[in-house]
Order: sequence, then C-alpha cells, then structure tokens
Amino acid sequence: MDKLLSFQKLYYRWWKNIDKFILTLIILLFLIGLFFSLVSTSLIASDKLNTNDYLFFFKHLIFLCIGVLFIFILSSMDQENLFKISIFFFVVSIILLLLVPLIGIEVKGSKRWIDLYLLPRFQPIELVKPFLIVFLSIILSSERYVNVHLKYLISFLVTLGIVFLLTLQPDIGQTLLIFFSWSVLIFISGISFILLISLFFILFFSFSYIILFIPKFNYIKSRILSFFDPVTGTHNFQSDKAIESIISGGFFGKGIGEGTLKNRVPEAHTDYIISVISEEFGIIAIILIIFLFLVFIHTVFKKVNLENDNKTKLILVGCISLILMQVMIHIGVNIRLFPTTGMTLPFISSGGSSIVGMSIISGIILNLTKRKID
Repeated sequence: MDKLLSFQKLYYRWWKNIDKFILTLIILLFLIGLFFSLVSTSLIASDKLNTNDYLFFFKHLIFLCIGVLFIFILSSMDQENLFKISIFFFVVSIILLLLVPLIGIEVKGSKRWIDLYLLPRFQPIELVKPFLIVFLSIILSSERYVNVHLKYLISFLVTLGIVFLLTLQPDIGQTLLIFFSWSVLIFISGISFILLISLFFILFFSFSYIILFIPKFNYIKSRILSFFDPVTGTHNFQSDKAIESIISGGFFGKGIGEGTLKNRVPEAHTDYIISVISEEFGIIAIILIIFLFLVFIHTVFKKVNLENDNKTKLILVGCISLILMQVMIHIGVNIRLFPTTGMTLPFISSGGSSIVGMSIISGIILNLTKRKID
C-alpha cells in the first residue's frame, strides 16, 4: 500500500511538472510509427507466411512499451541523478560497442549488432548517442578545466574513440552523425570560428583519404560514385525504387496496403519508411510528419532560450540537433539527395534499437524541459 501511494505521489509530481505539449508530440510521433509498422511490416509478413500473425507489429509494440518506461524513468528523476546515471550508461554503452567486433552479428558485410537477452539484434550505437551528448556536454560545461582548448581536446578524443569503433563495423552513416553532434556541441560552447573551420577541413580530408585509399571502405566509395553516376551505378536499386514509390504515390497515395516498395526493397520499414508512407498515403502525409518534427524541434529550441544553465542548454541543443540531422539524412536518402546510409527515421522507423535510443533522448529532453519548481 505504501509503495502504491509512493508511486502515485511520484506520478503526480511528474505529471504536474512535465512539459505536456512536448510529451504529446513525442507520443504522437511514436504512435504514427506504430501505425505504419502495422501497415508496412505486419501486412507483408502475413502475406509471405500466409498467416494472420502480426509478429512485426507486436515486436514494435513491445519495444515501444519498453521505450515508454525509459521515458518515464529518465524524465521523472532529479537532474543531478540524470547526469550521474547518464555517465554510468555511457560507460556501459561503450563496453557494448567494444563487444560488437568480437561477438557481433554480421549482416550484409557489416557487424553492427549484438544479441542481448531482452533486446535481440541490438545496435549499441543507438545507446551511445544520447549518453555521449550528455557526457560531452558535461565536459564542455565543466568548471574543473579552465583551459577551454583542453575541454575541446578531451571531447574530441572521446568522440574519435567512438568513431574508431564504428569504423570497425563499418558504419559511416553513424560516424558522420557522431561527428556532427560533437561539432554542434563545440560550436554552441563558443569555439573560435577559425578553429572550427580548420577542424572541419582536417576531418573532411581525413574522411576523403580513408574512403579513397583504404580497401575496407571501398563500398562507401562505390556508393558515392553510384550516387553521382546513376546510369552506370550499381548501388542505386533501393534509392531508385524509393523515389519511384514517392512519385507513384502522388499527393494522396494509393491507399493502405496498396504500396509495392515494402515487397521490393529489403528493410523498407526501417531505412525507407518515408517512401513506404508516401506511396500509400501520399505527399500530404509526409508534409504532416515533417511539420510535427519542425514543431517539436522549434518547441525545444524555445525552451533552450529560457534556460540559464550551460550544461542543460548544450544537452538540449545536442539532442534536438541529432534528431534534426537524422531526419534530414533519412528523407534526403529517400529522395536521392544523399547516398544510401541506412539511417532510420526517428520515432517512426521500426527497429528495437532505434525506438529505445529515441526513447532515451525523449526522456532526457522531457527531464530538462520540465518545471524546476514543484
């Protein structure tokens, strides 16, 4: 009875202080993803297996329930406890990332997943990203180190270590996303513009050398060449089918279950979910989804303007910039603005790793945007 009363009190305080508009946007985006998981994965599974078993939908629902639990726990705790637990889980996520080359599951030449008891085929980088943002923000806002260049060096070395582990998988898409997040954080923290541009050129030429001259990354070179030469390219099948689906869907789409992309492209429900939605529900559905993302991003940035604590500002900007960049890359790949990267659409794509990762980011955002006074 006492535990029930304690939980009710905790829930009351949580509901009283939480930003309900941001919470509503997050829940709405997750529910949209759950709905499209039903129409883009479970229906195809039923057709292929000749059964009424909605396995993919229920898996998505289970991961979403796990995600809601993460959101509640992270958003209800004290901020100092949030920072402490983030550091702990950052270390845990790095250990998991270290295990990928050793015990990871290889799929299509890439070893990015490991089998966990409750989370089979879990991608550790999805756990690393949110806690890396918190960890880097703590370093950059720390008053322990007076020398700002030392803070930049420490943050860069931490980021470089994670990038090195990602190159072993290899996963160039997540590598670029990690470097982007780090760049945003050091830019917001007040780095010299000249130093930032210098770092950009150093990283650009380093990546160019790796892609052009190291044999392990020839597949990236091949994808880039295919992207700029679509006539002779051999890696454009998925992108071509995705853009065809968007065009064929028109403004209002073909209707639920009438799309063909999910039958023709592997992992359409993750990497090409925006094309699947466009084909069946039309461009109007994509416009509404993009609008929701923009409202979400704008609302969080408004909260940043009202915040005085530098650490909180850095974490919020880092989290929302990560979501923004991931959305841009996913949509850009689907409409052939960028080469294929295998990037999921936040909140909406199927996949347990992506859902859990976005739930952690959502929990952190909700924690740092809630009312500070009970």
